[in-house]
Amino acid sequence: MTEKNFIKEKIVITGIGTINPIASNPLDFWQNLSNGINGIDAVSMFKKDDLPVKIAGEVKDFKPEDYLEKKVARRTGRFAQLGFAAASQAIKDSNLIINEETRDNIGVIIATSGDAFNMGEEFDKLNMRGPSKVDPFIITRMGQHMAAARIGRELGVRGPNTTINTACASGTDVFGHAFNIIQNGQADALIVGGAESMISRLSLASMGRLGALSKNNSEPTKASRPFDITRDGFILGEGAGIVILESETYAKKRNAKIYAELLGIGWSFDATDDTAPDPEGQALAITRAMKQANINPLDVDYINAHGTSTQFNDKTETKAIKLALGEEQAYKTPLSSTKSMIGHLAAAAGSVEIIATLLSMQNNFIPPTINYEKPDPECDLDVVPVVGREKKIRIALSNSFGLGGQNACLALKKY
Repeated sequence: MTEKNFIKEKIVITGIGTINPIASNPLDFWQNLSNGINGIDAVSMFKKDDLPVKIAGEVKDFKPEDYLEKKVARRTGRFAQLGFAAASQAIKDSNLIINEETRDNIGVIIATSGDAFNMGEEFDKLNMRGPSKVDPFIITRMGQHMAAARIGRELGVRGPNTTINTACASGTDVFGHAFNIIQNGQADALIVGGAESMISRLSLASMGRLGALSKNNSEPTKASRPFDITRDGFILGEGAGIVILESETYAKKRNAKIYAELLGIGWSFDATDDTAPDPEGQALAITRAMKQANINPLDVDYINAHGTSTQFNDKTETKAIKLALGEEQAYKTPLSSTKSMIGHLAAAAGSVEIIATLLSMQNNFIPPTINYEKPDPECDLDVVPVVGREKKIRIALSNSFGLGGQNACLALKKY
């Protein structure tokens, strides 16, 4: 197979928006992220006493009515509410004008898992109280497609509108699809990112039994500890991260401020095991991202790691980075895990972490990997432990590796 650089025009990021466990907007996100503020706490959304996992990264004090009409908000799932809120912030930040002249060439691509983990309560209604008690708007509340559809409908944009789900890689994966759509001339600008709200009794019970989640219920703020030898699983989080992606020509035509250029994306698949990651598969995504971006390992100033805080993932990602960059350069390249503070936002993780990477580039500062106390000899790279670090960042990578084997890596360049 011959892989070609097919880049025709620069694709740039002009606006950002996020709501997550440590912030309700990008400004607060950066303030808290750079200072190592933790957003993990005991679950407050539902009864948890009988669950093996009682902690999560919840979005607190979110009011969907601040962004959507009450009637619309009631018919919209929480994941899509969060997505629309973050999209509203990103549009305002980018000063993207949506009107009769532009609406046909602005689209939406969102990564999400939808609201399936909350379907159980509707089954309970059906079985215990009968069909007449079932919510007639299940499809508009819970369907995966509704995050992108809600954004598109509320804004009135008629460009490409689609949904991506490749598990934990989705939030990065989505940027590659958006990149191609703009390159192919099907849109001038796209509202791109991830939105997720998977915290439920069912998800905590299932993933807890799988052994994927931390059971450090007594110390929530210490539970997410990527690359630390005592790590025992990830923390499920919720939230959304949305950016405005557009061609450089379109951005310059409307005098938009530009955060960064999307240099390239690498995709791969492990093809090994449903739950155990493969370093060679992950490394392939990283090397493909660098190849499309036309950069080499020496050019990479920072890596926003997938860094989930599971035993397998963190060791595997360490090996993958060494394979992709070469051991010597891997040891010289700092990386950190946003998940140490906000948990794992599943399909939205990559998008929020790309926003974290953009803010790191803007501020020339690497956020820390908090809770790193006891080194793991198999995770021996520079993870910027506990305290953030000033560093000029021109080019950065952001890794996302999905449960099931889908991998994605994005290469970004400060504009």
